[in-house]
Amino acid sequence: MEFETLKRSHLKRNIIIGVVVVAIISAVILNFTRAKYRTIQSIPLVNGTINYTPADLNAVAIYINGDSGYTKADTIPDGYVLNESESYCTVNGEEDTSISLSYDTATKSLSVTPMTTKGTKCYLYFDEKGITNVEELIANYSTVKTRTFPLTMSTTVTETTTGTIYKSANSNQYDNDGEVYYFAGNPTDNWVKWAGFYWRIIRINGNGSIRMIYQGTSANTTGTGTQLQTSTFNSSYDRSEYVGLKYTTGSQHGTGSNSTIMGVLNTWYNSKLASYADDIDTNVGFCSDRNMGSGYSWSSQPSSTIYYAAYDRVAKTSSNVNPSFKCSNTSDILKIPIGLITADEVIMAGLPRSGSTTSNYLYTGQHYWTMSPSYFSAMDGNAYVFYVNSNGDLSNNGVNNSRGVRPVVNLKADTQFSAGNGTSETPFVVS
Repeated sequence: MEFETLKRSHLKRNIIIGVVVVAIISAVILNFTRAKYRTIQSIPLVNGTINYTPADLNAVAIYINGDSGYTKADTIPDGYVLNESESYCTVNGEEDTSISLSYDTATKSLSVTPMTTKGTKCYLYFDEKGITNVEELIANYSTVKTRTFPLTMSTTVTETTTGTIYKSANSNQYDNDGEVYYFAGNPTDNWVKWAGFYWRIIRINGNGSIRMIYQGTSANTTGTGTQLQTSTFNSSYDRSEYVGLKYTTGSQHGTGSNSTIMGVLNTWYNSKLASYADDIDTNVGFCSDRNMGSGYSWSSQPSSTIYYAAYDRVAKTSSNVNPSFKCSNTSDILKIPIGLITADEVIMAGLPRSGSTTSNYLYTGQHYWTMSPSYFSAMDGNAYVFYVNSNGDLSNNGVNNSRGVRPVVNLKADTQFSAGNGTSETPFVVS
């Protein structure tokens, strides 16, 4: 009997001990689990980590932006940044806009906060970092070239010049603010997306602002989509003043009236670009150079043909194509938000004065106006302005003829870029 009593006592004790042990283990597990959800956790993400405050993270989907758009990937390449506006998280299939995402490229860590609900999944979109400011833009081009002038009228730059930027060779080619960097030939990496439109960079002005020409609502290189419309330069033509983008009757350098094409530019600017006015540098100006060529005197309706200074620089003789970015008369610097390309910029970009080329970034297969006066013909009583011909050279025509309108703007020197590498597929995107 004593043996049987002792045996039952031991059994009862063992049961009690077992219950206590189970209770302790359960408490430890419960506290550990709760601690997990109270503290920030980390899981591997490529070569870094993803930090989150989670109840549960089901999955992360990574998408990398390339030539064919965003494609799913397992890794994040170096030099890519999180597109926070595209990236998002869902909870049980519904987007949760309260969750914020940020990615540290140095540590390759992605922060997702807060993430306190089970069933969360994040879709992460990454873009190539690209250029962030004008200084980096210039430094982005590994090859810097200069060109020696004067040149013959038929000289062209037609080679693919991707990765190349040109620099004004001497002070004669500077603009009124200093040394200029510009594009020539057929680069594939001078595209910009700004204000909902595509543009091509013509040059970095002496004050660091960015001059660029309209390319269209998509990445067109040729066709009517590269211009707003066609227009006469001026509907009035029988006075020499009508070569001015802005002019005053009876004055060589007047700015009191708008030409027909200036009216077209202003209307489009007010409709499409005015809300982006803070991005535009109006102080650098546009050169409506109405100085006279060597040996000529200005007259409103001269009895013999008179030639302007731009004609001397880019068209006078076969060995005298000697363009410059400098405006020879500061009275002709129009401090306006929108203008046109100049004949000098066309020649510097590598289009010929005589001949043709289809391999140049300024070639569009269309006629379009510059803003540079050419001459006034006493023979037909018509004012002439330079334009880019549809075969890819610099020509001139009477101002009452119709040609394409391609706006030009100057973005401020402190312009910031959010993405892009300058190609048409991935242009520099202005923040």
